[in-house]
Amino acid sequence: MTGDMETSVGGAALAGVAAGRLIGVGTGPGDPELLTLKAVRALAEADVLAYFAKAGRRGNGRTILDGLGKADGVAALFAPGQMAGILKPGRIELPLYYPVTVEIDKEHDDYKGQITGFYDASAASVAAHLDAGRTVAILSEGDPMFYGSYMHLHVRLAGRYAAEVVPGVTAMSGCWSLAGLPIVQGDDVLSVLPGTMDEAELCRRLGDTQAAVIMKVGRNLPKIRRALAASGKLENAVYVERGTMANAAMTPLADKLTDEAPYFSLVLVPGWSGRIMDGSA
Repeated sequence: MTGDMETSVGGAALAGVAAGRLIGVGTGPGDPELLTLKAVRALAEADVLAYFAKAGRRGNGRTILDGLGKADGVAALFAPGQMAGILKPGRIELPLYYPVTVEIDKEHDDYKGQITGFYDASAASVAAHLDAGRTVAILSEGDPMFYGSYMHLHVRLAGRYAAEVVPGVTAMSGCWSLAGLPIVQGDDVLSVLPGTMDEAELCRRLGDTQAAVIMKVGRNLPKIRRALAASGKLENAVYVERGTMANAAMTPLADKLTDEAPYFSLVLVPGWSGRIMDGSA
């Protein structure tokens, strides 16, 4: 059994190559101060910094890291010179540029083919560094295993190399904390729903839960608004965009006048119907 485990985790090392280590690093929802201490340690250990981005962009995960050295109070937490070790000027950087984002419907065969090929090629690029004995940290907004692109590389590589996942603060927890909005308590059920799902199914699921977080809003906001109205939950829904970032904004969804929404937005539907929010308790 021990031999099988060594083969599956360190196959490259058994082939005579000093295999490196793979680390999926959750960068949190946007505020650099929400990076965990473990994430900071992983970044300091990495020889290669990989990150996902739209072509021509820096990517949100990498941008969060840029803000680490600028965040108020962060530098004071580290010894002189330690921040430079964390940010490591001159370190190998490996941008992983998506071939498509929203240009093609996600159910179309062209999208599926291109995105699968992208993850295969990205895994091969990372594997080349791992085979060279390097430690590769792959940045992932929020938590790597929650709607994160990192997980597509993890399932391709974790069986062949030593791998570690550093959890991160999710966008939804960052947003409901920013809004000061209690979500669930007691026996309340919380459903996390992608706004990309079929409208009828979205409406059904909203009607079958006490609380909900609707992710992947963007251009799906009109459909989300209709589903919330049909399920009787629009009145309590709260819209949050760019939660915890410097340009964060939030409003009751019923008061939002337009259907425009950036990629980094979500809708919160609180389930704690007995909460008291007027300060009298």
